[in-house]
Amino acid sequence: MPEKKVLVVDDDVKTVDLVKLYLARDGYQVLTAHDGVEALRVAREGNPDLIVLDLMLPDIDGFEVCRTLRDECDVPIIMLTARTTDQDKLTGLDSGADDYVTKPFSPKELVARVRAVLRRLPGERGPVEIPHGELTMNFDRRQAWFAGKPLILTDVEFKLLGVLCREPGRVFSRGDLIEKALGYDFAGFDRTIDVHILNLRRKIEPSPDHPRYIKTVYGAGYKYVGDEQ
Repeated sequence: MPEKKVLVVDDDVKTVDLVKLYLARDGYQVLTAHDGVEALRVAREGNPDLIVLDLMLPDIDGFEVCRTLRDECDVPIIMLTARTTDQDKLTGLDSGADDYVTKPFSPKELVARVRAVLRRLPGERGPVEIPHGELTMNFDRRQAWFAGKPLILTDVEFKLLGVLCREPGRVFSRGDLIEKALGYDFAGFDRTIDVHILNLRRKIEPSPDHPRYIKTVYGAGYKYVGDEQ
């Protein structure tokens, strides 16, 4: 199996070197960049499988880099930053990030997060159509279509949608979704799931403010209802 490529973006050379060392030890091919402009160039030319992206970058900050890449591709992105408030985390996730790691951080934990984000949902081979042809998810190719149109989903969005649509009508709590879709601990930051669900609704719902497909069950969690009214 070819090495997975990870792009590490940080304006601090020592941080980049440290993360590169630990990722290389874990078997990843590592690309690097030190500002926003270089990050976009390397991402477009190098086609990484995942990006570790610092928020505070020269020229173009990490939020804008993330938004720009989200318009172009669905590469998984882990935000890396010293900004620790819930609002900062929500802003990063709303920009399209898949996970958020705060500084100071453990390199071993970051590598574990990289492995977790890259881990695909286990499931059936070949396309899975759920339900009535409206939503099609191919877990082998990691592709999804809705009403015949391709969906550009982040890795976390794809996994969340996969969990929900495999069992339409079932109510999943936020904790269930974290465990089944993400496979790692968000340290109690359950609002992360709300942000990802909001982003999913923006991509598949005719009216995200009045969702038809991904329903909120108040006090319980979320469910996918397919073509139910």
